[in-house]
Amino acid sequence: MGMSVTISVATERDAEQIFRLQYLCFQSEAALYGNYRIDPLVQTLDSVREEVGADCVFVARLGEEVVGSVRGTPNPDGTAAIGKLCVHPRLQGHGIGARLLRAAESALAEERGAKRFRLSTGHRSDKGLRLYRRVGYETVGTDKGTDGVPMIVLEKPAGSYAATA
Repeated sequence: MGMSVTISVATERDAEQIFRLQYLCFQSEAALYGNYRIDPLVQTLDSVREEVGADCVFVARLGEEVVGSVRGTPNPDGTAAIGKLCVHPRLQGHGIGARLLRAAESALAEERGAKRFRLSTGHRSDKGLRLYRRVGYETVGTDKGTDGVPMIVLEKPAGSYAATA
């Protein structure tokens, strides 16, 4: 019998696995834009550790292995920023990303008072855009990442949980 993927709050000891997973997962994004200096690829391990300690960070585990992660940061205006959603390439397409999003959204709304969720993704990131729209996010604008990549900004109100994959 196979193991199930579980979703839980990240701990300090997960930081290194999150760091390595993020580096693996965002290679395909970097290739889409021909830019290997995108933010998730240049983030330091210390910075990931800081986020795990300060932000709302969830991981997906298969046994002891971290196979997915997402971060959420509440803002004073009631909007929570969600970012760096990633799932190991061998496990993509099985609903893990949607489960991670739901966990982060629930915690941000219930524990940190978020009223809206905002995220952004590269304009060529078709898989990400499909996922975000499927779980209720709508395009609200565009932006340019600090790495120069054109981004699509999406939002949804807290409490609007669309059916997941």
